[in-house]
Amino acid sequence: MKKGIIVAALVLAVLCLAACVPGANELRGTAPEGGKPAGFWKGLWHGMIAPVTFIVSLFNKAVNVYEGRNSGNWYNFGFILGLTMSLGGSGGGAAAARRKRRSFSED
Repeated sequence: MKKGIIVAALVLAVLCLAACVPGANELRGTAPEGGKPAGFWKGLWHGMIAPVTFIVSLFNKAVNVYEGRNSGNWYNFGFILGLTMSLGGSGGGAAAARRKRRSFSED
C-alpha cells in the first residue's frame, strides 16, 4: 500500500512537471506590423512591468505578460533581468537574512 502511494505521487509529480514544459514560439523573429521584433531593451522593460502586467492580464485578454514576437535569447535575458530587478533581486533577500542574523546575535 505504501509503495503504491509513493509510485502514484511520483507519477503525479512527473505529469505536473511535464505540463509546465514550454512549446516552441512560432512568432520568434517575426516582426509585428510596422516594427521589428522585441529585443533586449523591450525585454528588460517588459520584465520590469511584469507584476503589474500580470494583474492587468487577468482582466483583459488583449494584454500579455510576455511578448511573443521577440528576438529570442536577448529578449529572454532582458525579461529575466527586468523581472529580477522589479521583484527585488537576490540582494534584497540576502540583506534581510543578514539583518535577521545580526538581530539574533545581539540578543
